Amino acid sequence: MLVIGRKIISLFVGQYADSQSSLAAWLAVVERADWKNIVDARQTYPHADAVGTCTVFNIKGNHYRLIVRIDYRAQTTYIKKVLTHAEYDKEKWKKDCGG
Repeated sequence: MLVIGRKIISLFVGQYADSQSSLAAWLAVVERADWKNIVDARQTYPHADAVGTCTVFNIKGNHYRLIVRIDYRAQTTYIKKVLTHAEYDKEKWKKDCGG
């Protein structure tokens, strides 16, 4: 799968260095993925949630949340945001997901 928006991850890792290995592992998995739908994504990430047009992944044992849009047909993942749990709980990110 093609991943677009890696700079968002780089900027986040610059602020939260402890997220680096978990986000790198997520990238490595997604680059090799051939998911057709959210059910496929949940085979690898059981706690992935579809919210509107986005998919939310728990990162580093749920310390962080990764918000992406996945175009399964085009096999492309668009990184929207990486958030701390406190930022995620404010739910401002939902407006970018139609939620």
